[in-house]
Order: sequence, then C-alpha cells, then structure tokens
Amino acid sequence: MENNIKQTKSAGGVVINKAELVLVVNQKGQSWSLPKGHIDEGESTLDAAKREIYEESGINQLELLADLGNYQRPKIALDGGDDTSEQKTIFMFLFKTNQSLLSPIDPENPEARWVSKNEVAELLTHHKDKEFFLSIINKIKE
Repeated sequence: MENNIKQTKSAGGVVINKAELVLVVNQKGQSWSLPKGHIDEGESTLDAAKREIYEESGINQLELLADLGNYQRPKIALDGGDDTSEQKTIFMFLFKTNQSLLSPIDPENPEARWVSKNEVAELLTHHKDKEFFLSIINKIKE
C-alpha cells in the first residue's frame, strides 16, 4: 500500500505584547491556534512566520526573541480531529511586539485575540499545539 500522506511545512510564532499577553488566532471559525501557515516557494521559515502572523492578526512590528524549533502533527480536520492525509512540520519562533490592535487580513482567519499565557493551552484546539506551547511556556517572561 502506498503512503499517500502529504508532507507540508508551516511556520509561525508565539507573539507576546507589552502586557505579556499571547496572540492566538481562529481558523475558519472552527479552531484556535498560534498564528502559522504554509511556507511559500523560496521563502525562509522566519519570513513565512512573519507573513503569516501579519495575515492572521495584522501585527507587522515583530522583534525576534528566539527560534523555538519545530514539531509535527496532522492537519486539523473539519470536526476538530486529525486529518491524517496531511502531516505538517511546524517551525515556530518567539516574537515580541509593541502593537496591540488586532486586525486580521486573511478571511480564513477571522478572529485574533490576546490571552494570558496561562490560558493559551486550554484555548488551542489541537493537542500537539497544546503540548508544544506547554513545552516552551517557560521561555515567556512574566
């Protein structure tokens, strides 16, 4: 049997504002995640992360604090479970911003909000996103 699992790469970030709140975004009105998305042809992971954060939140003044590495997970299915037809490798960075006004540009991501770092994991839809966030939460200063 052939392995027909699509392998994709995404990049995004954990964005912290002046009030030490973390940016989370809503996808298609169905799931919550950290801002991230596909890496375009010829684009670096860092450039893709910045572009996706801008598209999903309107935030474009970002200061890179750290490379948070990467993790893998299946795509989120429409029912919130795993869509095992696609395996994503997600590259994440830690940023801070002085901007606070959220104004998503991407119609697929209609809502963005700032939340306390202690509330992020419970809001994230995918268990692998939760695990990743909890593994890096100590890198976010109080």
